[in-house]
Amino acid sequence: MPIRPELRSLYPAHWRELSARVRFERAGGRCQRCGRPHLAQLRCLPDGRWFDKSAATWRDRRGRPARWPDLVEATRLRTTRVVLAAAHLDSDPTNNRLANLRSLCQRCHMLHDRPHHLAQRRITYRRRYALGDLFLGLYEVCLRDAGGPRSWPR
Repeated sequence: MPIRPELRSLYPAHWRELSARVRFERAGGRCQRCGRPHLAQLRCLPDGRWFDKSAATWRDRRGRPARWPDLVEATRLRTTRVVLAAAHLDSDPTNNRLANLRSLCQRCHMLHDRPHHLAQRRITYRRRYALGDLFLGLYEVCLRDAGGPRSWPR
């Protein structure tokens, strides 16, 4: 996954080599949670099941063999390309110890980072709300109550 420019300074200079070591040497080019292979085109279902061509079976979201989809579930089938990333388990990009890094596919990475993303979303909403209070507040009502002119711009 690309690193955002504002976070680039938090990663070490040898991040590419470290990431490759985690993803390919240690994990063997597979997600360490679900077992999906790097750069493979997979058939997936919304519940996390995916078809493993090498074993000719369906696997669940943890990589264990799962039941085959029925006809209704098969209508929701989609194809995705798996890309592995080196994920920080503690969500701290400055903590680059090998024990803190895991090779995760994009689905598992998003699920792992979900609490962090929800917290960031809440911060973003609160900041937008505060800016609205600051610049788009009920000035007209306040001014009218205080006896001020009604023609002031909003």
